[in-house]
Amino acid sequence: MAFRVVIGLPRDAQYLCGERISFHPALGPYYLGTMDRKQFLSHSLKVSVGALVGAPVLASAAACNAAEETKAEEAATSPEPTTAPLVLAQIALPYDYAALEPSIDARTMEIHYTRHHAAYVKNVNEAIAAEGVVAKDEADLLSRIGSFSAKVRNNAGGTWNHNFFWQVMGPGGKGAPDGKVLDALNAGFGSFDKFKEAFTDAAMKRFGSGWAWLVERNGALAIGSTPNQDSPMMDMSELKGTPLLGLDVWEHAYYLKYQNKRNEYVANWWRVVNWDEVAKRMA
Repeated sequence: MAFRVVIGLPRDAQYLCGERISFHPALGPYYLGTMDRKQFLSHSLKVSVGALVGAPVLASAAACNAAEETKAEEAATSPEPTTAPLVLAQIALPYDYAALEPSIDARTMEIHYTRHHAAYVKNVNEAIAAEGVVAKDEADLLSRIGSFSAKVRNNAGGTWNHNFFWQVMGPGGKGAPDGKVLDALNAGFGSFDKFKEAFTDAAMKRFGSGWAWLVERNGALAIGSTPNQDSPMMDMSELKGTPLLGLDVWEHAYYLKYQNKRNEYVANWWRVVNWDEVAKRMA
């Protein structure tokens, strides 16, 4: 460790360079700043106390400046602080578990949110920490997800997709949109009914587990689906774009109430779509 010693100070001195001065029984008041340890020990052994007191090293602005310059040099050569790992969070559910009844039952909502979604959040954060994943934010992570492990990909997708899903649903749904959302759907698909038919078709034809999506890309609307927990925001997704609406068609999203009747689940889900949230996400 490097430090500087200034001795021979007035015996009533208390501070130097903004720091409290120490007191040695033999040397009297002294300031410990920056100087090479070996130099100080050698100097201390060679010089008598009488000589030190008789030829004091004056406490001056120069001594303080030298200390500050040394600190600046050390700071300049110190390694940059490591970036804290990204931590993904589970949003608070915007409504009660029973709020979407009868379209989605309370028990399914509770299990879906507290077990399935919570597990994705836990697993992705463990994977990010274990693998040393560095990303500016969640969007940056998803945009480069193909560079990371399957565990990061699956669980980051599961975390983001469900946070999105809870927000595009809500109690007291209008059943159909109005305003700019309705205008955009009419322009993109001919009518709301034609949009609804195409979106339902995407949800029904997704084999196994996955998601159906309405996305915006290059100024136009598109419908499609993704497998597992893939998101249209991922660099390697089959469907790319900015998500405006999404539907989880994993069986855990509906099996307790509908068993294998995905068609009934999808038909009833339209009643709880939060079109106001879709409007906020539409450019």
